[in-house]
Amino acid sequence: MSETYAHPNYIKIWFWLLILLALSVAGPMLEIPALTILTAFGIAVVKAFLVAANFMHLKFEKKIIWFLLILSMCLLGVFFFGAAPDVMMTEGDQWIDCIADKSCVEQRL
Repeated sequence: MSETYAHPNYIKIWFWLLILLALSVAGPMLEIPALTILTAFGIAVVKAFLVAANFMHLKFEKKIIWFLLILSMCLLGVFFFGAAPDVMMTEGDQWIDCIADKSCVEQRL
């Protein structure tokens, strides 16, 4: 059983992606850090959804594809937040913070 779907209007999607790009570029001009971060990540998620759904044709796939996509994103989050405390640690016996310690930077030059 073959199902046919009408292709999305790619020009219209591209136009929305350009509008979202302009918003994400104009956001930092307000100089409100929390608002900038929230809108930048929010807009990035919306743009990623538009690209995945329309240009990668996930919109027309079976529901299992969406489930696998969401599952892989959750697994990516687990890996990221599992490693983030070690990567962002700034104290410890074997840790040298070269950015805060100016002598470390001078030794490298």
